[in-house]
Amino acid sequence: MRILHTSDWHLGKYLENQSRLDEQEKFIEDLIEIADEKDVDLVVIAGDVYDTSNPPARAEKLFYRALNALAKNGERVVLTIAGNHDNPDRITASTPIAREQGIILLGNPKSKVEKGKIGKNEIIDAGEGYLEIKIKNEKAVILTLPYVSEQRLNEVLGDIRSEEDMQKSYSEKVGKIFNDLSKKFREDTVNIAVSHIFVMGGETSDSERVLQVGGGLTVHADMFPKKAQYIALGHLHKPQKVKNTDIKAYYSGSPLQYSKSEIGYSKCVYIVDVEAGKEAVVQEVLLKNRKPIEVWRCSSIEDAIDYCRENQDRKVWAYLEIETDRILSQSEIKEIKKLKPDILSIIPIIEGIERDELNEERFKEKNIIELFKEFYISERNVEPSEEFMKLFGEIAREEGEEIEAKTS
Repeated sequence: MRILHTSDWHLGKYLENQSRLDEQEKFIEDLIEIADEKDVDLVVIAGDVYDTSNPPARAEKLFYRALNALAKNGERVVLTIAGNHDNPDRITASTPIAREQGIILLGNPKSKVEKGKIGKNEIIDAGEGYLEIKIKNEKAVILTLPYVSEQRLNEVLGDIRSEEDMQKSYSEKVGKIFNDLSKKFREDTVNIAVSHIFVMGGETSDSERVLQVGGGLTVHADMFPKKAQYIALGHLHKPQKVKNTDIKAYYSGSPLQYSKSEIGYSKCVYIVDVEAGKEAVVQEVLLKNRKPIEVWRCSSIEDAIDYCRENQDRKVWAYLEIETDRILSQSEIKEIKKLKPDILSIIPIIEGIERDELNEERFKEKNIIELFKEFYISERNVEPSEEFMKLFGEIAREEGEEIEAKTS
């Protein structure tokens, strides 16, 4: 069986108020081409399809178009789970129609797929958190764990009465779920898992939303099901193999650069060849970077204007840093923006003035809901309840859909 692993599309995402949907459409075209050229049997999308729980209509349309093209009229199976950015109900809304096309949509860990035909393939067995599927002549058991909060995790585990069980860490509880579900693995099946979690030791970037302040929702690699031949993960935006485990567990990363911290490495998807009883073979397929992020450092205002003129036809997003002994005039800023509209910010580096760049970037990459939660914790020394944050989120969205916090 040949599997394509991708994740963290973040459809509808903005970069400094600039939409990335044009680039995301190009990525989808490239992904479809890769799936066809590599003759993929199963596509796994490991969460964070959208950037917000209430994505723009164009983002939803793009997602559905991608699913339909990838599934090839039911010939190929496409399995999607929800991530921490996704609204589980929105992800699964089109399930009845999607099933006919060979598409599986799972919103939460208790999701259960019905047995029977899935496009031109077949689901042989299924229950909460797992399914067994027959694709062509190969059978695969797939464990599925979409993103789950700590509160919902306890709901998944059922009746927890003892104090000892209540005190177990998030990691241990996730480990128990994987351990229980892995009993479905067999010697005659391909055995894989797909999840949207943060594994301890993973390399992060500035564009990922922290799952919980203090790292409470972190999972240890030794909690993975030991008999899994491959584990497809979502959440971290840098493609990487999970450390401290012999299991082939990979983050496919995001398809685009979503922050300056992602400039230094390429984006990819993974092609995984696996058959029952044998070790999976993982191939990295690099993605085209159609509009990269760059940082332009110039020694003067005049140098910056000249550099923008020289690069005005290049398709790049640019952060412009200018060494200068004075503030830029409005006319100079206007000229720079006219030469290069894709300048994301102009930062004058004035001698004698110190800037806390790390703090500045921290605020630029977080939205108003995350910033409010941090403020609440700093003021009250306790986390706000999920219900309270949900109410605040609804109010924030009414005012502007997950407004990105900006510093002046």
